[in-house]
Amino acid sequence: MERGMELQNTVKEALNALYHHPDDAVRMQADRWLQDFQHTIDAWQVADNLLHDATSNLETLIFCSQTLRSKVQRDVEELPSEAVRGLQDSLNTLLKKFHKGPPKVRTQISIAVAALAVHISAEDWGGGGIVNWLRDEMNSHPEFVPGFLELLTVLPEEVFNYKIAARPERRRQFEKELTSQMEVALSTLTACLHINELKEQVLEAFASWLRLKHRIPGSVLASHPLVLTALSSLHSEILSEASVNVISELIHYSAAGSSGGATVNMPLIQVIVPQIMSLKAHLTDSSKDEEDVKAIARLFADMGDSYVELIATGSDESMLIVHALLEVASHPEYDIASMTFNFWHSLQCTRDSYISFGNEASAEAERSRRLQVFRSAYESLVSLVTFRVQYPQDYQDLSLEDLKEFKHTRYAVADVLIDAASVLGGDATLKILYIKFVEGVACCGNKHNEWRPAEAALFCIRAISTYVSVVEAEVMPQVMALLPKLPQQPQLLQTVCLTIGAYSKWFDAASSDPSILASVLSILTSGMSTSEDTAAAAALAFRHICDDCRKKLCGYLDGLYNVYRTAVNGEGSLKVSAEDSLHLVEALSMVITELPQVDAKKALEMLCLPVVTPLQEIINQGPEILQKKHPRDLTVHIDRFAYIFRYVNHPEAVADAIQRLWPIFKAIFDIRAWDMRTMESLCRACKYAIFGSDPSCASYLHNLIEALFKRTTCLLTSIEEFTSRPDVADDCFLLASRCIRYCPQLFIPSSVFPSLVDCSMIGITVQHREASNSILTFLSDIFDLAKSCKGEEFLSVRDSVIIPRGASITRILIASLTGALPSSRLETVTYALLALTRAYGVRSLEWAKESVSLIPLTALAEVERSRFLQALSEAASGVDVNAAMAPVEELSDVCRRNRTVQEIVQGALKPLELNRVPVL
Repeated sequence: MERGMELQNTVKEALNALYHHPDDAVRMQADRWLQDFQHTIDAWQVADNLLHDATSNLETLIFCSQTLRSKVQRDVEELPSEAVRGLQDSLNTLLKKFHKGPPKVRTQISIAVAALAVHISAEDWGGGGIVNWLRDEMNSHPEFVPGFLELLTVLPEEVFNYKIAARPERRRQFEKELTSQMEVALSTLTACLHINELKEQVLEAFASWLRLKHRIPGSVLASHPLVLTALSSLHSEILSEASVNVISELIHYSAAGSSGGATVNMPLIQVIVPQIMSLKAHLTDSSKDEEDVKAIARLFADMGDSYVELIATGSDESMLIVHALLEVASHPEYDIASMTFNFWHSLQCTRDSYISFGNEASAEAERSRRLQVFRSAYESLVSLVTFRVQYPQDYQDLSLEDLKEFKHTRYAVADVLIDAASVLGGDATLKILYIKFVEGVACCGNKHNEWRPAEAALFCIRAISTYVSVVEAEVMPQVMALLPKLPQQPQLLQTVCLTIGAYSKWFDAASSDPSILASVLSILTSGMSTSEDTAAAAALAFRHICDDCRKKLCGYLDGLYNVYRTAVNGEGSLKVSAEDSLHLVEALSMVITELPQVDAKKALEMLCLPVVTPLQEIINQGPEILQKKHPRDLTVHIDRFAYIFRYVNHPEAVADAIQRLWPIFKAIFDIRAWDMRTMESLCRACKYAIFGSDPSCASYLHNLIEALFKRTTCLLTSIEEFTSRPDVADDCFLLASRCIRYCPQLFIPSSVFPSLVDCSMIGITVQHREASNSILTFLSDIFDLAKSCKGEEFLSVRDSVIIPRGASITRILIASLTGALPSSRLETVTYALLALTRAYGVRSLEWAKESVSLIPLTALAEVERSRFLQALSEAASGVDVNAAMAPVEELSDVCRRNRTVQEIVQGALKPLELNRVPVL
């Protein structure tokens, strides 16, 4: 008792310090103590006592209600069964105590009661489940109805709350319990409608229950008092947020497959749609509050999204909705207009679904009819959205956040234009945008030198590039002829460069005139000289042009090489960053690929020269200088080699270049093994060297693989090393995966293979996403070796390495599934486990059984264990692996349900303690 009082006082003191102490350090210390306290078993009693204590202030009540709510959600298993009954009674008392608030406290108590209902069976609520109990309580205690209404609102929401540490089976039962009580819930809510001041709360609760998507027939809902109340509230002077939420949920409900879909719910749809359509005039009513307009626009957008398949038929009624959505799209406020963007995308995706049209001819006729019906809507849409991408007048003063938002708007509008182009065709969309472009070009010449309209139109033209025919000869030549005449304003020049890059395939197909390419390269060179942003755009466009027009550009190699050399050496006025210069390396590499073998070798030497010279100079200055150099001084050049090896598709020439360069790489390996960033860069370059090299270089490649992986495995000897060098791990295992796929004959029998498998086992649980994924993919590739080129020949070598380690690998993978890695990695881990299971069949099932049997029954019940092993057994016997996903996810869910369980599971599986069998 004394300890309880002492703790209660400490909690009050800590809260007082947290909210009122002037010293930051004291406040942080109090915050840490309170967070730790919430995880203790004492928190149950202390929080409960303080909530019942009449002297507790608001801060204490809020903290204790949050504590109790989170304890019920996560830690109910801590309590003995008799204490759960007491908790239930206490929460019921608290719900009544706080029925008038404070609102924050009442909400937390309501969520706690709902969470307890998820955990314990329906029988524990008096036999009829919590909904019947609630109805009876509301009848017996009408004075507490507001508090009970909040509980009725949060109940269906808790079905989908995965913070609640309930087992999956119990969660499914709870959902069934609630859906079976839907009618009781709705009749209870209907009975509360007569209390006028509770109407808003009743409607919010109704919206919450509709989210369960239980099959109440549309014909019943169409005349239901709750629905009629929500619809009539739409026309009240103050638009009710709750009524908008209800109508929105009804729209989703009436179209959802789980509630029978639109055909079954047509009576409900026929009641909803006219009511929403009658609000159309409000969209353009300037006297209307903006929040009200936003709410009405949301209903139109919801209607468009949900009924898109009905609208796609192009009936007269559906066109009324389309025209209303065009009106929303034309609203000056972007937040309102953009609500329709998803609809235009869904409509263009849906318009080709002609399920009821039997033969191809009638389907084609229907396709043409629909195109004619929707053409003018999409033409209007193109004209309506283009102005939104125009730079604002004060763009130079925009904050980083506003600039980010403006870019987001431009990308969203680009997506809408793509949707329009996929309906109208790129060439027809281009004609609309060209008119805007010509108007914009005229503005460039006016006294204000207004470049923004031309830039906006050009941005839109660039957005639809993939839909414009490569042989388009009416508009594109005129667009391209205007580009050199535009002022070289940085933002405009950046968009000009990006547009050139976007239409690189058009240049290749359309430019029989060599002067066009010369003019384009001249614009791009200007772009590289103007600013860092224009240089980045120009370098990217240069890469696209060289990729798609590579055959034509072979004759321009000297000019291209001069641009490349100047940019790479950082000479002259070019402003190309080291990162963007990689686009130029890639560009030249692709042109060289088109040269005959004998010319390619010489051109490749020229390509390597500006890259190798600075590296050679550093090495010539001796080991001490090389040791002290900043990694950036080396990686900037090594990364360029990676691109050359990757994109010059002349294996012999590449292999020859690599052999000549190997002494430079080896010198860096020998002196800079400690340097993570340089090692990462070298690994990447070697990764592409292996892929790009000729088979005749087998012995040299073998030496490279051995040298590279020996160094890496020496660097990565503990999980701490993986955590501090994730990029090295990432590139190392990506490279190893390439070796398995392309040259298993060099890699699998090599002496580094077993030590690399050992290394991967240490690093699987590294928290760095890319590194962890690369390691898991590497293991999956080993298990899937039979799928690799020549892989089957080396299965016995692989097995001699994997089988002695199989039990440990399985245990680490199961530990990763159950909490050692974040749940976002579930798919990659599962694939690796299933690949292991397919490769080793019955033996792998023994390993899995051995691992899961380590987990105590308090954390994982026998039935859950069996379901998981059964799924693996089916995967081993060749059943579709997707079928195994649900039981695997369930194992993960059960073992992560709260911190205590997760600690028990990880403590049992010990993923970092490797029981490896030494291989002789």
